[in-house]
Amino acid sequence: MTQSESNLASPALQQQGSIHDRVNSSSARPPIHVILADSQAIYRVGMSKIFAAEGDLHIAAQVDKLEDLHSLPDSLSADVLVLEGNLLAGTTDAIPAIVTRLPDIKIIVQTASSDEAHTVEMYRRGVRGIIPRSISPELLVRCVRKIAAGETWIDNKSVNWVIEAYRSQAVALTDPRLQPRLSAKELSIISLITQGKRNKEIAFQIGTTEQVVKNYLRKIYEKLGVSDRLELALYCLHHQLDKKIKEVQQKSPA
Repeated sequence: MTQSESNLASPALQQQGSIHDRVNSSSARPPIHVILADSQAIYRVGMSKIFAAEGDLHIAAQVDKLEDLHSLPDSLSADVLVLEGNLLAGTTDAIPAIVTRLPDIKIIVQTASSDEAHTVEMYRRGVRGIIPRSISPELLVRCVRKIAAGETWIDNKSVNWVIEAYRSQAVALTDPRLQPRLSAKELSIISLITQGKRNKEIAFQIGTTEQVVKNYLRKIYEKLGVSDRLELALYCLHHQLDKKIKEVQQKSPA
């Protein structure tokens, strides 16, 4: 085909080329296995079609009731759970139970509406993202990929709600005698977390294994009463832990 013929290629051929480019781009990404938990079949079918168009997103399982999540085989491997918010209605410990049953899963909750109390509580209990039922396919795909990569999906309004809730909680913790004691190693890990480092990078920097870093993080979360990196960052902000970290680092031998 000559250059002029190439320039006159039909829109259909050009569109086909862009589709191939998109598929090739998606296939270069690591696979992400998703569980869909939704009482409405139309939403499960719709999300399945959206994910099927992406080379890296694969449906690992579909359920229409919350209890069915606990019946999934132990051999099932999944990275992300997209959960209908209505399935949580009337429950008090559904999220912790899911986290216990599927400890490596990252949870996205789809809601028709949201309020401050429920939003803050869901993030506090370990949900990684809250999205509307009306979310666009493009944003849904982007959300799943970001959360699978370990990030948190949160809008500006929810950020303000979480910060305000944490401010209220911090009022009761202003007495230094009530603040938990953190070791120099724990403070070092917190410092690296607030710099955006991942567990693998932290392990390399402090000369240990990724599993040891995870163990430290669990202890830090328990001591500070937080559940994830977002809450840890907010805790550091309100309690000015960065100053304490700098003091410890200055006292440490070079």
